[in-house]
Amino acid sequence: MNDYFPPTLLGPAPAQYGMRLVVGDHSARHIRRIVRSLLREWELSPLTDAVELAMTELVANVVRHVPDRRCALVLSRLAGGVRGEVSDTSPRLPAVPGAPDDDAECGRGLLLLDAVVDKWGVVRGPGAGKTVWFECAPR
Repeated sequence: MNDYFPPTLLGPAPAQYGMRLVVGDHSARHIRRIVRSLLREWELSPLTDAVELAMTELVANVVRHVPDRRCALVLSRLAGGVRGEVSDTSPRLPAVPGAPDDDAECGRGLLLLDAVVDKWGVVRGPGAGKTVWFECAPR
């Protein structure tokens, strides 16, 4: 269940927003709307394209590689930009591939992430899972 209410209904957006959910094929569209709304409230709209793409790619990885598709998303406003995090239940760390074949149907997500964010990484969770995070700053 998502307890998200548009910031305009409750006043200024908090410096951090998070939710736990089971993602599916259409989850990315809803997450992009939330990202867009928060960044607008935080007056960080120039980061919208990069943050939307980064979150979409990380959620797609959960859909594709995590059997139970459970994850937690966190978006935080930083003094110099935004930090996004996607935590999941899989112990499998993402592998950064080399350049994929032109005919490959997957393998580009982390390359895209690397191209649009300033920095990113992976942290193992206290249990079996992990958190993939990224940071973006206005240019």
